[in-house]
Amino acid sequence: MAAKTFTYSGPEKLKSRKMLNQVFAEGKSLNVFPLKITYTTKEVVGASIAQIGVGVSSRHFKKAVDRNRVKRLLRESYRLQKFSLLELIPDKKQLSVFILFVGKGISDTSLIPEKMQLILQKLGNSFQNKL
Repeated sequence: MAAKTFTYSGPEKLKSRKMLNQVFAEGKSLNVFPLKITYTTKEVVGASIAQIGVGVSSRHFKKAVDRNRVKRLLRESYRLQKFSLLELIPDKKQLSVFILFVGKGISDTSLIPEKMQLILQKLGNSFQNKL
């Protein structure tokens, strides 16, 4: 059994404008306040992989410093908890997820990892229900 690597490397990042548009146009959504995820799945020939993107509204976080901090917290909490989700993705499926922070402010930094865990469990359960 290979050791788990807690990385968030290039192939795991959702950067393609085409895929981003597809996620928002055809995707399904789940909410666990203050997080909202929109996701799609598609058939893939290789191994299953998840591509994740994060975003924060400039309406609620006026300063780029604050938006970047929240995005860093989102990526970090995903990076540490992604294995619970990756185990539930069926073989030959690619998952594209965009995580939005929809809260108006961040008062406690421990809130994001807790909510990330809940929303990833909710997403994993939606895969289990489809099987």
